[in-house]
This record gives sequence, structure tokens and C-alpha cells, in this order.
Amino acid sequence: MKYLLALDQGTTSSRALVIDYSGKVISVAQKEFTQFFPQPGWVEHDPNEIWMSQRGVAADALIRANINLADIAAIGITNQRETTVVWDRKTGEPIFHAIVWQDRRTAPICDQMRADGLEELVDSRTGLVIDAYFSGTKVRWLLDNVPGARERAERGELAFGTIDSWLIWKLTEGKVHVTDETNASRTMLFNIHRRDWDDELLKALHVPRSILPAAKSSSEVYGETTVDTLAGIPIAGIAGDQQAALFGQMCSKPGMVKNTYGTGSFMLMNTGTDPIASKNKLITTIAWRQGGYTYYALEGSVFITGAVVQWLRDGLGIIKTSPEVEALAASVPDSGGVLFVPAFVGLGAPHWDAYARGAIVGLTRGSTAAHIARAALDSIAFQVTDVLTAMEADSGIKVAELRVDGGACANNLLMQTQADLLGVPVVRAANPETTAMGAAYLAGLAVGFYKSTEEISSQWASDRTFEPKIGAEERQKLRAGWNKALERAKAWL
Repeated sequence: MKYLLALDQGTTSSRALVIDYSGKVISVAQKEFTQFFPQPGWVEHDPNEIWMSQRGVAADALIRANINLADIAAIGITNQRETTVVWDRKTGEPIFHAIVWQDRRTAPICDQMRADGLEELVDSRTGLVIDAYFSGTKVRWLLDNVPGARERAERGELAFGTIDSWLIWKLTEGKVHVTDETNASRTMLFNIHRRDWDDELLKALHVPRSILPAAKSSSEVYGETTVDTLAGIPIAGIAGDQQAALFGQMCSKPGMVKNTYGTGSFMLMNTGTDPIASKNKLITTIAWRQGGYTYYALEGSVFITGAVVQWLRDGLGIIKTSPEVEALAASVPDSGGVLFVPAFVGLGAPHWDAYARGAIVGLTRGSTAAHIARAALDSIAFQVTDVLTAMEADSGIKVAELRVDGGACANNLLMQTQADLLGVPVVRAANPETTAMGAAYLAGLAVGFYKSTEEISSQWASDRTFEPKIGAEERQKLRAGWNKALERAKAWL
């Protein structure tokens, strides 16, 4: 068996990749699916549309690679994390749309949890902060708001899962209800030290244990697919998209850091087999469990980075395609004093302000579309810099380099700005498919396709390194301006 199949189920599209032993991508298929915005701050997906799109691209990728099912050694799955699905165990039908990680409807539940003094419990057991981002409050909302759902859950008729669980349920036609520890650690219901669902947290969030999947390691055989187009392939790797990217970037040693620039940006630092509690509003999460060991990470999530460029395109109409932003932003030497805080859905790490909103400040009559585009790119780099600063403070480790991946890292101007603001080299991976690679590698290790992580590490290569070009004084001045703009956007609502 010569290949691995990676299913990469993201926030806006489902993708499938066929990968060979050397890490070369043989074929890719991708399909976008519908985003639903029923109210301000609400974001939903149709789980059946996700399943059909994922199943379709998997079949397409195999056809494009011109290979047989028998050539596939294993399937690895990586997924948008925290997005929450509840479905009927008998029919396999969702009881409601999936509530997406970006969705803010459960902010009032979070306020109540804080008022009830649950912050210390959540932090000490899960490594997370109380926020609408995580799955626990979304499950509670579904059980409280879908007619009859709570009663059905109590009777054991419903199943909950993040997208990985949902796909595996569908791939095995309801035979396997599992998740892995990386996804479980994002629910606000999982004790990352004991590595099990936490009864006290389940009680606090009114979530019955009967609806939960079994939490497994990130690299083992969970079951075989039974769906006709993919029948008989072992499903052997699962990791939430950011942990998969950390593994795909081969940040396998403590102190190594990667940042993925997608719709949002997600930075993870490998902290080894010991979890580090954050004093700077980052979260402690499980990086992966493989070979009998659980590895931990510090993570900072920025909600809006690539999405700010989409907004320039779709909301303002100042660019026609996302890649055009680089040329427009580069047409001016700097942002001309304009600062853009893209807090469209609040602020994530290290600020955690669900009530912040977007702001563009410092505008004058001389400000142009180019200055706004430049300020938008700067805002991505500023937010990422805030997270790395918090990470260094928490870990006591001075980061040597930042490994980067994701769509926006193709933007050279952004990557140079990032290196300038961080004061450390930014290293772009030669293989941009780090998320899918991470899932494939985890699956490959489980079935003996690869013998060790060292064997995989030798495949990692960089495409380009961006060295910082500005001094500490200028860096400080730029960040002071950014902090001033942040204060204007915070606690807006």
C-alpha cells in the first residue's frame, strides 16, 4: 500500500489529499460549502452538506490520483475544531445545524459561568478560558433550545461530536463514535490531566455523559470505513486542524512554534509531555497523543486574520480577489497612520473580549484604499505578535523562529511585516499542506507506514525565511500605536 488519504475538513471547504511516502501530494480535491449567518454573531453549517462534500472530494482525489482503494494504507482526518454537531443515534440525522467555532451566541452562558465562579474549575481541568469559542456551551445551547433535545439526550438517543466524530460516524455508518484527545481538549468538558471527560464540568454545563464520544489517541486504528466509495480503509489518525499543522510542521521538540494563517490565525508551541498553565490568557491544550505519550501545547487563537482580507473583497469591494491585497498594500510605503482592529466577532487571545468590535482609526482625508489594505495586513501581523509575546512570557522560552503555513503565508509583504514585528525569523514551509500532512503522518504511524517521527522529520523543508529588517525601537513604537487602537475597539458592546 503506497499512499495515505487525508481528509481536511475546514471552516469554509472540505478537501481531500492523496499523499505518498515521501510526503508528496499526488492529488487534491476541494469543495466549498454554505456558511449560514442567521443572526449577527451566529455562524452555522449544515452537517449533511459537510459530509456529502467531504465524501465527494475523497472520491475525486482518488480518481485524480488514478489509484485503487487497495493502494491506500490509511485515512487521516483533520477538522475545524470546536464546531459542534448533535445527531440522532438511530437515524444519523443532525437535530440542528452545526454551530461553528466562530459563533458567539453562547456568550451569555459564558457570562453566567463566570458569575457562578467556574473560571478556576475550567482553567485547572481543561487549560481553557471560559469563552463561546469552545464546544461545551454550544452543546448546552442545542440541548436547551432544540425542542425535545434534552429529553432525548437523557434517554441516550442523541450523540454529540466535533466534526471528526461526525465524519467517522458517517464513514462507518454509525458503528464508531470516537474523537481524539486534541479535539476533546477543545470542548471545555475534558480533563486534560486525567485525559477523560470531567463529571464536574459536565454537570456545570448540563451535558449528559451518554452523548459523548470515546476519546482516543491521535494515532491508532479506530475502525474501517464501510461507505461504498471508500470501503475497507482503516481510519487511523485524527487531530484538530491546528494540532495537525503543528505535527505536520514537525514542531516535535519543546519550544518549537508554528502559526497557521487561515480564516483566523492559530499559534501553537510544543511544550512536551508537561502542560504549562498560562498566566497570559493563552490556553493549554493537548498537542497530540501518539506512541503512548500525550504531548501538550500552549495555544493562542486569533479569530479574524484571513477573514479581514475576505471582508476587503466582499464587504468593501476594494479588491476583486484575495491575492490582490498584496499589490494594493505594497503600493504605499506604510499604512499612513491608519490602524485597523478587525474585531468583527470579538477578540481572541490574549485579550478574550467577546464584546470588542472592529475599528479603523487614524483616518485622514489623505487615507486611501491602499492604506486600509496595508493596515488590514498589519493587523494580522500585530495580532500574531501579541500571541507570541504572551507565549514567550508563559513558557520562559525565547522563540528561535516561527514556522508558518496556511493561505495567507503566500503573501510576502505580510510575512516580512510579521518578521519585523516579532524580531525573529519567519520560516515558510516548502509544503503548504501542513494540516493535511499532520493527519496523514499520524495515520501512517498507526499502521506502520512510517516507523517513527524522526523518519518523518527528515521530510520537512522550508521554502523561504524572512529575516527582521527593523530595530527594537521602531518595533516598540509600532506596537504602542497598535495597543492604542486596541483600547478603542475593546468592550464596544
